[in-house]
Parts: sequence; C-alpha cells; structure tokens
Amino acid sequence: MSMYKIDFEEVSWETPMSGLRFKAFQHGGRQLRLVEYTPEMEPHWCEKGHVGYFLEGRFEIAFDEETAVYEAGDGVFIPPGRKHRHMGKALTEVVRAVFVEDV
Repeated sequence: MSMYKIDFEEVSWETPMSGLRFKAFQHGGRQLRLVEYTPEMEPHWCEKGHVGYFLEGRFEIAFDEETAVYEAGDGVFIPPGRKHRHMGKALTEVVRAVFVEDV
C-alpha cells in the first residue's frame, strides 16, 4: 500500500449511518478514508473492495462464507465482488481504520 501524508484534521467528518463516520481524501485515482466505528454501528453490507490498515480496536467482518476478527494493527484486504460482501461491526468501544480504495 502506498504511503500518503494527509492532515486528516483538515478533513470534515461525514456520518452515513448510526455509529459510523468517516473522512475521505481524494488522491489521484484513489480515495483514502479514515473510518471510525462504535458499537452503535448499524449492520451494513458492502461490496466495494478495499485495502485497509486497522489502527486500534477489534473489528469483526462476517463474509458470505466465514467470519473474520481483526485485531489492532492487522492489515486487511477485501477484494471486490459479491462473493466478498461483508457485514462488519466493532467489538470494542471504538475502532479507527484507514482504507485506500480505487475510484
């Protein structure tokens, strides 16, 4: 994953659903997102592939065929496509993650 120097303090928060908010920064053909999850996050399905790096907390993703639990500092890659749809939830008080997505 390429390294980007971004001042996320300068990017405003967006709150698409209860318990989940994010900041997005466009860099060429890629979008960087700082995502914050809390236990109040509503279950949601996502089919977009992304590369991520979990900064803190514990996070669970229920894939179609298995459930994976990621600990703080785990690198995560979820390829695109229906087979990899997932529903995620925070297992600890707050999970913050950085995702890099092709746009």
